Amino acid sequence: MIRLFNRRPKQRLRELGETEAYHHSYGEPSRDVRIVKLEPRRPRYRQVLQDGERLRLAFLQRLDKREKEESKSNAHGRAVE
Repeated sequence: MIRLFNRRPKQRLRELGETEAYHHSYGEPSRDVRIVKLEPRRPRYRQVLQDGERLRLAFLQRLDKREKEESKSNAHGRAVE
């Protein structure tokens, strides 16, 4: 690794938290900025995901079928409207 300007990388004794990192980077937070903790996202239902994937695959199959039909009709000299 090449050191720029003869600087050594800093070694941290511990990991900084979000609040400490913000303070280190920006100083005191303004009153406009609040750090909030969000609840974890709710678990997704596997059945909903599977149904969505099945719907997506059916849609892709319909598109492929439509493209094949269009290419056949164009090969026979018909215009598709």
